[in-house]
Amino acid sequence: MKVTVVGAGFYGSTTVQRIAEADIVDEVVMVDIIEDKPQGLALDMMQSRPVEGFETRVVGSNGYDETAGSDVCVITAGLPRKPGMSRMDLLEVNAKIVSEVTRNLVAGSPDAVLVVVSNPLDEMTALTATVSGFPRERIMGQAGMLDTARFKHFVAERFGVSPSTVDAITLGSHGDTMVPVPSLVRVDGKPLTEIADHETVDWLVQKTRDGGAEIVGLLKTGSAYYAPSSAAAKMVEAVVRDSKEQMPVCAWVTGQYGISDVYLGVPVRLGRGGVEEIVELPLSEAELAHLREAAEAVRSKQADVAQFAGA
Repeated sequence: MKVTVVGAGFYGSTTVQRIAEADIVDEVVMVDIIEDKPQGLALDMMQSRPVEGFETRVVGSNGYDETAGSDVCVITAGLPRKPGMSRMDLLEVNAKIVSEVTRNLVAGSPDAVLVVVSNPLDEMTALTATVSGFPRERIMGQAGMLDTARFKHFVAERFGVSPSTVDAITLGSHGDTMVPVPSLVRVDGKPLTEIADHETVDWLVQKTRDGGAEIVGLLKTGSAYYAPSSAAAKMVEAVVRDSKEQMPVCAWVTGQYGISDVYLGVPVRLGRGGVEEIVELPLSEAELAHLREAAEAVRSKQADVAQFAGA
């Protein structure tokens, strides 16, 4: 089994490290346009194998020949956000980068599952699907796993419990129309809505929506990558292992939740074929309305990126 990660920045290289150390594939290829950078990072990771005890080989490259025959490809390429910059500010510049990367990947790996993490996430996922020509179940975006992890973190911190005791999920877009789902949150098995007042719930939802921007503001010269890389690696593992594990991802929706023909954050089951099933959860009327609003907001923005498909 082979996985390719395009982009050797903090996000991409940390994703490579997590996949390699999980020891779930034979080889991880890291591609970047900066000469010698991916090769140097790969060599460094390979020298950690005797310490960490994993067998996965890590290969660095400035081209795509080494990526041929990949089972999963993760696209992290693009510019990160800077303080005060929205994900949409990145649209044009990253659309051109992601289009080129996609064409290079599909030429050598026509059967791969593609996981997009470049921002703005929902739009770049839709663009990748258009450029690749792949069946849409083999194109997905990483957002819901990250946003859900942030939601769980803030809930756990607020109530002073282990994150492992918190059940939660975040749907919708990876942006202003993100839809954390309070009605499905459980803390030590207790519904969040029974142990928290409306003000606390609203605060947790907003903290989750602002989770990425808060980190960008603190770092000042980049964006988050530890939690995002964990989320991307977990998605790759579900595909590689054909686990059918349920995860929230940006997927092509075909009527579920009363929404059709748009890439949107929804719960899915992941396996070797990519998105193998979209799971419909029992949302409150308000949450369902928010999800549908997110779909329409994303739909209009995804239409904006179609012009870059031939770029």
